[in-house]
Amino acid sequence: MRIPVYILLLATCYLLPVVGFSQNKKDDWSLYKSENGISIYSRKTANSDYTEIKSVFFAKTSLSSIIALIYDWDSYPEWNYRCGESKTLKKISETELIHYQTTKTPWPAQDQDFIINIKLSQDEKTKVVTIKSANLPNYIPPYKDRARLEEFTAIWTLIPSKDGTVQLSYEFMVKPSGYVPVWLVNMAVLSGPYETMSAFREWLKKDKYQKAKNTLIKELNN
Repeated sequence: MRIPVYILLLATCYLLPVVGFSQNKKDDWSLYKSENGISIYSRKTANSDYTEIKSVFFAKTSLSSIIALIYDWDSYPEWNYRCGESKTLKKISETELIHYQTTKTPWPAQDQDFIINIKLSQDEKTKVVTIKSANLPNYIPPYKDRARLEEFTAIWTLIPSKDGTVQLSYEFMVKPSGYVPVWLVNMAVLSGPYETMSAFREWLKKDKYQKAKNTLIKELNN
C-alpha cells in the first residue's frame, strides 16, 4: 500500500530540538539506513505503539556552530522540509524558551502545529550538550485551520571529541493529530530524517554558523 504524500511530508518536517525522551532501558536500536555518513536507526518505544527514530552523523566543527544553527529558528523553513512558521513565543532565559512551529501539509490534511519548551544544558566534565524540551499543546489555543500535534518527543545530543569532531545524535517520536494508522506513521517517519539531516549538515558549513561563539558553551579543547 502506498503511503499518502501528506503523511511523508508530516514525518519529514518533525526534526526539531524538543522534548525529554522515552524510557527505553536498552540501547536496542536497529540500523535502517546508512548513507553519506548519516545513519538512521529505529526502535519500538517503551510507552507507545509508535516507532522512535535516531539520526547520527559527525561534523568537524565547534559546539557553538551547531547550537547556532539549531537555534536559528528563522532558517528552519529553508532546510527543514515542509516547515512553515518557526518562531520564539517567549524567551525565559539564555538556556530556555518557548517555541512554536507549523508543518505545511497538502490537502486533504490540515497543517499541523506544536508548542515546545526548549532547554539547553552542558555537562561540565565531558562538555556534552543536550537540548531537551517538553510538549506544551495547551500553551496557546488551537487555530481552526491547524491540527495541534498530540505527541512529539525528541532530544539532541552533541558529543565532542578531542580531535575537533562532534557526534550529533537526534532522537524523536511523533504522533500527529487526527486519525492516522500507527503503521503508516511508523513507515513514514523513516523517510524524512535523512533528507533533513543532509540539509542540516550543508547549512552547518555556512560562515555565519562556523564563526558563531556562544559564551555559555565550553568547547572540549578550551
